[in-house]
Amino acid sequence: MPVVALLLVSNVFMTIAWYWHLKGGMAKPLPTVILLSWAIALVEYCFAVPANRLGFASGWTGGQLKVTQEVITLLVFGVFAVVVLGEQLSWRHAGAFACLVGAAAFMFAGRS
Repeated sequence: MPVVALLLVSNVFMTIAWYWHLKGGMAKPLPTVILLSWAIALVEYCFAVPANRLGFASGWTGGQLKVTQEVITLLVFGVFAVVVLGEQLSWRHAGAFACLVGAAAFMFAGRS
């Protein structure tokens, strides 16, 4: 569970780093946005790297870590898109999420 928690926190920071400027930051100069995003992404790496190291040391494969991270990313982005960007979720979002959950299931299938 610590791996998933660390990946969740990391994805919150990464989503903010990549997309914060779309709502209210479009007037800022691009170099400023890039530097601020890099600063936020540095915090993200402080959670992502330990999550992956801990997961790998606990027996997770690289594929399992990546697919889990993608499932978390879609969840986090879905919340961000609705709450911050004011977008509406549709059946396409649910379908994409279902496909990623299926991918995660395949990656963990047969794992003892």
